[in-house]
Amino acid sequence: MPQWDEKIARMIDHTLLKPEATAEQVSKLCEEARQYGFATVCINPYWVSAAAKLLEGTSVGITTVVGFPLGATTSGAKAEETREAIRNGATEIDMVLNVGALKSGRHEEVCSDIQAVVEAAGEVPVKVILETGLLAEEEKRAACLLAKEAGASFVKTSTGFGPGGATVEDIRLMRETVGPEMGVKASGGVRDAETAQQMVAAGATRIGASAGIAIVTGGQGKTGY
Repeated sequence: MPQWDEKIARMIDHTLLKPEATAEQVSKLCEEARQYGFATVCINPYWVSAAAKLLEGTSVGITTVVGFPLGATTSGAKAEETREAIRNGATEIDMVLNVGALKSGRHEEVCSDIQAVVEAAGEVPVKVILETGLLAEEEKRAACLLAKEAGASFVKTSTGFGPGGATVEDIRLMRETVGPEMGVKASGGVRDAETAQQMVAAGATRIGASAGIAIVTGGQGKTGY
């Protein structure tokens, strides 16, 4: 019998987004995802083709990031990045919200930016990274509603490169705002089973973490995304 929490494992995006990640580390990430039955690996676009070959024939998906980590590229660039990633084998897209546009009150532009990625992705699910550590409560709510209006499949807390990470309070707020039909992804600082369970109880349906193995085996992760 498996010696890990299979239910939580199926909710984890096993993450390696550090810029210095090597081919060997990406290969190890994919092998771990196969072994533990994680939902996806979450990697930078450069590694998608390699991961697609490594994970061929498995149930593990491939998440990659778009407009990462700042979200301040143009909508056209995000859309093209999305199309290329899907051609290379990505099965889910995590895009970064244009935080500066949101804070400038340019809600229509934020919505159209997300829509450009959603349209480019087609049937591939899009998660919108809010970077909650930069947002006031009313901005978090607005971002969630804009992501929902634009047709995204998930809202997500953090890139892991900004201030702060996932909190139970933010997950609860995001779930209350988007309702039951959208996914909510907690990422940033989720390093152990107890924290992961708290996020799920608050409404998270996906966990982004580099400490996935520690989470599902009850260990303590030294690092987390």
